[in-house]
Formats: sequence, C-alpha cells, structure tokens
Amino acid sequence: MNFIAWTIVACEIGFWVVILAGLVTRYLFNRKRLGLFFLALTPVVDLVLLLVTAADLYNGATATQVHAIAAIYLGVSIAFGKSLIHWADERFVYYVKKQGPKPARRTGWAHAKHSLKGSLQHVLAFLIGGAFLAAMIYVINDPAKTEALSGMLKLWAVILGVDFIISISYFIWPRPAKAN
Repeated sequence: MNFIAWTIVACEIGFWVVILAGLVTRYLFNRKRLGLFFLALTPVVDLVLLLVTAADLYNGATATQVHAIAAIYLGVSIAFGKSLIHWADERFVYYVKKQGPKPARRTGWAHAKHSLKGSLQHVLAFLIGGAFLAAMIYVINDPAKTEALSGMLKLWAVILGVDFIISISYFIWPRPAKAN
C-alpha cells in the first residue's frame, strides 16, 4: 500500500479517535467545551488528507484510485460528518452513560424519509468529492494521468443512482417493524 492509502486509513482512524475523545471528554469527564473542541477537530483530519493528496499529485504522481478515494472520503466526511457525530453521540449516551432513550430502529415512513435524507447527503458528498476530483483532473490536465479519477467519478455516479433507487424503494416497500 502506498503513502496516500496509509494516509486515508490514518485519517479514518483519526476521525473516529477525535469523535471518541470528544464523547469521552464530554460525558465521562464532564468537560463539555473540551469535548466540543475534540469534535471540532474532525475537519482538521480532512484537511490533512486534502493537503497530502494535493502534494502527492503536485509532485508529479499519476493519479490512482487511492487519490480518488481520498476525494470521496473528503466529500463523505464533510457531508455526513455532523450526522455521524450525532449518531455516535446518541449511542454513547445510551450504551456507555446508560442514560437517555434507546436509539430507535426506524421503520415505515420514518425509515424511508431518513433513507432519502441520507441519499440527499450522498448527493452533497458527491458534489463536494466530485468537485475535488474535477479539480484534480483539471489541474493535472493529462487524461492519461487522470484516467483513474474520471473512472471513479463515473462509478460513484452509478453508486449514487443505486442509492437513490434503494431509498425510493423504501417508500414503495416500507421497512416493517420487527415482530416481538
């Protein structure tokens, strides 16, 4: 695995480490402001990845699928970051602090609407990550060196379409409640 791939792995781990540090500091040590500081570090992790990827390409590397995944990671992290933190926060309070209501499993229309909201966030992630991919393609300006980026952008567009089809299907066939 190359340096960029390891950087993506490190950034993903770093993302969850700062979230966990924020939740532990916030709820177990009762330091709300310090916990918020840790949670606010998640965009810094994204910035590190962006800088490392841009530097690698600037130094003449041929764009690979790993570079494309870095752009996708950035888009997903920015678009889904707040909802991922909320998801983790809700579960931390219930499972670790043993407080608050149990996170509910959505069913029916609530699940369909939530899934559609996720698909709309996916569109935002696509726009952000796609802009990074398009910018890399434009700056490099060599189709032979950016073929992996173009291919990943097309694949991601297909995945986005499938995501929407799945979300729409929940309106037609709502997720049933589990039988007790």
